[in-house]
Amino acid sequence: MRIPEKLTARCFPYRLDFKQPAGTSRGVLTSKISWMLVLEDENGVQGLGECGPLAGLSFDDRPDFGTRLQRLCEQFNQAEWATFEETLLFYPAMRFGFEMALQDYVQGGKRLLFESDFSLQGAPQAINGLIWMGSADFMKEQIAEKLERGFRCLKLKVGAIDFDAELAILKALRSEFSAQDLELRVDANGAFSPTDALRKLQQLASFDLHSIEQPIKAGQVAAMAQLCAESPLPIALDEELIGLTMAEELEDLLDQVRPPYIILKPTLLGGFEASEQWIAAAEVQGIHWWVTSALESNVGLNAIAQWTATLGNDLPQGLGTGQLYTNNFPSPLHIQGGSLQYLPEEHAWNLTGFKDNL
Repeated sequence: MRIPEKLTARCFPYRLDFKQPAGTSRGVLTSKISWMLVLEDENGVQGLGECGPLAGLSFDDRPDFGTRLQRLCEQFNQAEWATFEETLLFYPAMRFGFEMALQDYVQGGKRLLFESDFSLQGAPQAINGLIWMGSADFMKEQIAEKLERGFRCLKLKVGAIDFDAELAILKALRSEFSAQDLELRVDANGAFSPTDALRKLQQLASFDLHSIEQPIKAGQVAAMAQLCAESPLPIALDEELIGLTMAEELEDLLDQVRPPYIILKPTLLGGFEASEQWIAAAEVQGIHWWVTSALESNVGLNAIAQWTATLGNDLPQGLGTGQLYTNNFPSPLHIQGGSLQYLPEEHAWNLTGFKDNL
């Protein structure tokens, strides 16, 4: 990445608190730590970034992440570029945070990182409504709320409660809404075992689902390839992409597995440039894709949404996580009728909580 002269870097941790516990197959989340990054020049112009690894999932999830990031800022400030670049290779969330902050800075430090109809004219960007794992009643409540708000694409987390109960929820949805009226995606987060995954995929396929994300745990390439070849339900790779950075690694994985879809999470993959490398590799093989946020604050979500809007992908994106927290930074991001919009004239940025930590 090209570094403008006379910038200084500093960072601080910020705990994001969930409005309600968020259940996944890897456990229940009540809070999340993101490290906020500020690049500032001698005139006070600031570029903001967010380094937000996910516990138990990110390639760079480790206890000394904060210490490493603070040291990285020192390397940046001391122009130790060789060491700085080497460190970024092993910390995708940091690489994305610096890439985001630099893009914000070179665009004038106004949180307008990428120009498009989305960022300049408030054009809506279709998104899926996320349904967290929990009791059947809790999941039904979330579904009803999302449908009331106008969502026509829902993504349900599956694999944590009784599978028959999850099937019953999907059956009830399909009895009321056809696939033409409501797109349904499911995300197993690797919850199924290779031995029973195909049977479960066959059962899920009867409900006209769009796709399933990561049915088995990452790292079982042969088993995943077999599933993609035999499954009646299209499979999307998510966690499987994490940790791969070299072009030949990307191409080899996609060539072996041949998934119908891949999911791009810039925080987990190393930023915009790294994600675009995946897009290029996928499109060569006719593999489709969409973008999903990874529980960032509105600082990171804004950057991802603005970048995504420049890519020309009409599929509903996974960018509806900004309302999960009690203490997120108010921003121009606004969800209406199952779409995300950027409306700075109606919803202003409020970074008081951010600046209180500087």
